Amino acid sequence: MLKVFLVEDESIMREGLRDNIPWENYGYQFVGEASDGEMALPLIRKTKPDVLITDIKMPFMDGLALSHIVAKELPNTKIIIISGYDDFEYARQAIEIGVEQYLLKPITRSNLQKVLQQVSEKIESEKAETADLRKFQEEYQEYEQLAKRHFFEKVFDRQLSYQDIYEEASKLSLDLTAQSYNIALVYVTEGQDELFRYFFRFREYVVFRWNINTYCIIILSNTEDTDILTSRLVQNIERICNEQEVEKWYVSVGECVERLSRLPKCFEEVNDIFSHRFLTPSTHIVTKDVVSSIHSENTGDYVEPDLEQINPEIIKGFLAQGTKEEINSFTLGYLSSLDEALKSKIFRNYLLLNVRFATLGFVESIGIDKSEFLATLDESVLSDFSAEYEKVKSYILSLFTNAIKYRDEESSSQYKVMLKKAIAYIDENYTDENLSLNEVASICNLSSNYFSAIFSSEMDMTFVEYVTKKRIELAKKLLKTTNKHTGEIANDVGYKDQHYFSVVFKKMQGMSPREYRG
Repeated sequence: MLKVFLVEDESIMREGLRDNIPWENYGYQFVGEASDGEMALPLIRKTKPDVLITDIKMPFMDGLALSHIVAKELPNTKIIIISGYDDFEYARQAIEIGVEQYLLKPITRSNLQKVLQQVSEKIESEKAETADLRKFQEEYQEYEQLAKRHFFEKVFDRQLSYQDIYEEASKLSLDLTAQSYNIALVYVTEGQDELFRYFFRFREYVVFRWNINTYCIIILSNTEDTDILTSRLVQNIERICNEQEVEKWYVSVGECVERLSRLPKCFEEVNDIFSHRFLTPSTHIVTKDVVSSIHSENTGDYVEPDLEQINPEIIKGFLAQGTKEEINSFTLGYLSSLDEALKSKIFRNYLLLNVRFATLGFVESIGIDKSEFLATLDESVLSDFSAEYEKVKSYILSLFTNAIKYRDEESSSQYKVMLKKAIAYIDENYTDENLSLNEVASICNLSSNYFSAIFSSEMDMTFVEYVTKKRIELAKKLLKTTNKHTGEIANDVGYKDQHYFSVVFKKMQGMSPREYRG
């Protein structure tokens, strides 16, 4: 129900309106009354009514003065002025303030009912428009995430010229003008919403999903405090992950660069650092110093390796969650941590077998036939007892490369089965206004966040984009082949609100439904 507050200095009039108007029948809750503006103001601030009904002439603080304050402090409150004066000047001032209605006394129940109904309809319409706008912004933000990732993939891969970068950034409403830049990579398995809701608030951070559980944050700075801004980012990631009790999270940041053209180099460096998270699974903040400690040189002929360094779970963890782009950095980091021990031929052969068994164990765990996998490898190095470091490295790289290739193909196959089921459900239900990401994700027995990431990755469009595309295509057909009103078509394709439908249609087609129909 909408809340209504009444201010009237004539007690008989005030009590009559209070007691004789069936407020609840009109969809209102009577939340308070006062005899003048001065008495009313603190009560209005407390109750925050949707509608204020006030007399215009009152002692201490009149209705216009009260309306002026309320309109400024509570802009969503609709104001109805009642007056015994048919004075143009009063009406003019009321209009300037933004008063909704100006009623002359005596007030009849039918007149007030009519006004209350009109105000109620306007409030509900504005709420619907606000909700629609918020929904559109949320849906568009999901689209922007995918568009940003595609854009920065091209930037990091050096596919765009300096001019092209700024032109494409402008299309995405991205202002990349800054004195310095940095990149952070964040792996987090849960609590993403809270974490990235925080960073979306600051223009200094451009945030987007890099892959299913990894996010990329571009840090922009126009001051000399880039290092402080970067440090603050890491601190807030740590704080939010701890508050959300996230068990598995990692973050790495690169070194600041002063030119946008050096962003690809910055990404290469931070991605290399980030890949070492598998070698230090208990370290959440993986820094250049952490990497240096792994690569630190030892002296001497042979150093007994720490058994934890050759733990098969490190290999399996990387093969389960690493990317093909990280294979080289991880392998080099893994071997560097065993640098001195690798001088021993006996240990090199032991390591080969250890890595091989761990990889085969992983491959079998995802349903790949071991014989089929081994057939893709050149295993001559296993019979070469004196195999040098480069041969050992080359064999391990081939093991990891093939294992991740099989993993991705297997995952893609499983995703295709899942997506086939999801798309069949969407195609059958896309005209249902209540269709949601959560609903389709539950059909696939996945969390909404995970399903959204898989859908975007495999389909190269977001869930919302797919549903919207289906709806707009049907709408275009109905606009051209039927005489249905726009509101009917909106309802037929899955939009309960005509205004929101028109907003989405124009965003997709560059013209309104009416213009499209011609």
